[in-house]
Amino acid sequence: MTSIAKVVRRRCRVARDAGMSTAEYAVGTIAATAFAGLLYKIVTSSEVQKALLGIIQRALQLAG
Repeated sequence: MTSIAKVVRRRCRVARDAGMSTAEYAVGTIAATAFAGLLYKIVTSSEVQKALLGIIQRALQLAG
């Protein structure tokens, strides 16, 4: 077998498993959506809103 044929075969073997499959995209999308939902619940909680509002008010007082 020539060296060119070896390189072509090696690349074909590697190329078969490159990238994500549809099932992996689906699982990744579901995980990202769940994480976004969790972050939304955390940020919209009253404790976090109060903390963020306090940080913003202090920053505005220092700036002006």
